[in-house]
Amino acid sequence: MNLREALEISLEYENKVRDHYKMGLERITDPVGRRIFSTLAEEEQCHVDFLQNRLACLDQPGTEPVPFDPVVHPEWVAAAKRKMERPPSDAIASHTDIELVKLALKLEHETSAFYRSLMNKLKDPEDRKLFEPFIEIEDGHIAIVQAELDSLQGIGFWFDFKEFSLEAG
Repeated sequence: MNLREALEISLEYENKVRDHYKMGLERITDPVGRRIFSTLAEEEQCHVDFLQNRLACLDQPGTEPVPFDPVVHPEWVAAAKRKMERPPSDAIASHTDIELVKLALKLEHETSAFYRSLMNKLKDPEDRKLFEPFIEIEDGHIAIVQAELDSLQGIGFWFDFKEFSLEAG
């Protein structure tokens, strides 16, 4: 696979995930879920902008490449990983919210798997370096989205909100 193909396919993945978060913002009712979808939509847009710039650099010699400045929220990822270690409890969110977050999780898993596969298909080490940060970012997104799913299903704490079941003893 050459760099152009990698950029074009990556752009398709990033657009699909970004569009899901944007669409989800109109439908998700959970306030924390809305905040997460908003932030991740912005992050995915940064990925789209970066990939579009790299394609422009290939198409238009002299185009200035922008540096990739991934927006990663390490505190969110750390909180998400801690949250996933807690045992589940009763579901508390709407079916629609849960389905939106489940689809987001599926898209993030697909995108992460794509970047891992892409790294094996690119022959040029410089091309691989261009995509290396995406693996860590997408893995972080998976942790955040999984923790939000757990949160919507009533599992412990998320973003400083205590979640509990009145039926828990």
